[in-house]
Amino acid sequence: MAKIRNRINEIPQGEPFSGSVFAGVGTRAAMDQSLSRLVKAAELERLAPGVFVRPKSNPYVGKVMPSAHAVAEAVANSIGAKVDVHGAEALRRFGLTTQMPTQAVFYTTGPSRHLKLGQMAVMLQHVAARKLALAGRPAGLALSALWYLGRGAVTPEVIATIAQKLGPDEFLALCAAKTHMPAWMADTLFRYEQSTSHG
Repeated sequence: MAKIRNRINEIPQGEPFSGSVFAGVGTRAAMDQSLSRLVKAAELERLAPGVFVRPKSNPYVGKVMPSAHAVAEAVANSIGAKVDVHGAEALRRFGLTTQMPTQAVFYTTGPSRHLKLGQMAVMLQHVAARKLALAGRPAGLALSALWYLGRGAVTPEVIATIAQKLGPDEFLALCAAKTHMPAWMADTLFRYEQSTSHG
C-alpha cells in the first residue's frame, strides 16, 4: 500500500492515470485492493475502469476535472490502444471548418465506449488502426481530417492548407504514410506533391 501511495503521490493532481503505472509494485490483486481503498477514502477518484485521478480542487470553482483528451489518452493507455482527436475537431484545428463539435469525441483503436466526467460526456469511437497510424503528432491530425472529409472533399486546396499548417517535416511524415491510406487519398497527396515539386 505504501509503495502504491508513493507512486500515486508522484503523479500531479488532476492528471488521469491507469493502473499500468504500478507495474512491478505488487500483484494485480493487491494493487486493485489498494486502489479501491484509496477511492473509498476519497484520495482517488475512478474515472473509468482502470483509470483514476487524484482529485484537484480550486477555491473558486471547486473540483477541477481533467481535460477530456487527457482522460481519453489514459483510458486508451490502460489497454494499450491508440487515441487521437476526432476528424471534425482535426478539421477545425486546421481552419477548414468553424463548426465546434458538440461533444468530446475521440478516435481509438480500442473498443468504443461512453464516459461521464461530471457534466462532461466523453465518447471513444473505435476506428481501424491505419486511421491512427500517426496518432499523437500533427501529421496524425491531418490524417484524421482527411479520413473525415472523405473522397471528393479532399481537394488540392485542402491539401495545400494542411501542408502550410503542418510545416515541411510533418507534411513529409503524412506523405510517407501512404500505405495506411485508401487509394483516393494517397493519389490526391501524390498529385499535390508532383505539382509542387514541378512548380
